Amino acid sequence: MSKKLVERLSGALADRTSRRGFLVRSAVVGSALAVVPRDFVLRPLTAYQAICGCGNLDCDCGAACCNGWTQFCCSINGGYNLCPAGTFLGGWWKADGSTYCAGPRYYMDCNAYCSCNTVVYESFCDTACDGLSCECAGGSCDNMHIGCAQFRYGQCHQEVAVSGRILCRVVSCTPPWELDTTCTTVTLVDDGTAEQNAPCLQNPLVPPAPRSEYPSIVAVPTGRGYWLARANGDVYSFGDAAYHGSVNQLDPTVRPGGANAANLPAPVVSMAASPTGGGYWLVTANGDVYSFGDAAYHGSAP
Repeated sequence: MSKKLVERLSGALADRTSRRGFLVRSAVVGSALAVVPRDFVLRPLTAYQAICGCGNLDCDCGAACCNGWTQFCCSINGGYNLCPAGTFLGGWWKADGSTYCAGPRYYMDCNAYCSCNTVVYESFCDTACDGLSCECAGGSCDNMHIGCAQFRYGQCHQEVAVSGRILCRVVSCTPPWELDTTCTTVTLVDDGTAEQNAPCLQNPLVPPAPRSEYPSIVAVPTGRGYWLARANGDVYSFGDAAYHGSVNQLDPTVRPGGANAANLPAPVVSMAASPTGGGYWLVTANGDVYSFGDAAYHGSAP
């Protein structure tokens, strides 16, 4: 899509919302082409007007659903301020001066995965392939839209070459690269979004711990004791189960793949006792095995 085309067809966007530089105007024009291509091409109207159908609801263009912004994930994801299933963190921007954070506030877009690699333009798949529909969140004109914006800043999950539309967005005071290690620190800024808010952003639900973070437990053969292992490799002994060590006490040079708590390659997900009960093995999510006591080491998946 040429810059000339974007500027000619979406010049009115700058007065509607602050995050309307060339990139965003490109996105809205792209959305218009994807959502109402025939009307947008044949009728004399702007891209904003073309997508002001607001998720196919009869909303006034001044309604929240038509303001060009995407709904917060916590309001459609059961209260969790996380990307819903079927989406990934595609990119982010920050806003300074928000009353909700001591420092910058970060806004992260959750793009849908594509079930096909049919590229409509740039690196976006056909809207029939992303499993979303352009609509007002909750079916109300008073909510911002979901599944309408075909846009991506692209600092996160760059291994996903073809992406779908944005379902929702995550907002946090924590930098994106600390929440998702695939995100880079390349920064885009829009201070005009600093005060955008929703009640669920103030007290988001905390998701249950991943299965890999639950402690593993195994009993000794006598039945009068047991060990408990945490995801970080710590081991605790109870009853007549003797303590034989934990990952944070290992010397990384003992064998190839050795580790300590500081560089454990993956969380410990299970443990097993040796036949005598005089030792135990710990296994991590990536297949590394660590042996203690009389539990002999025989190799690891890596």
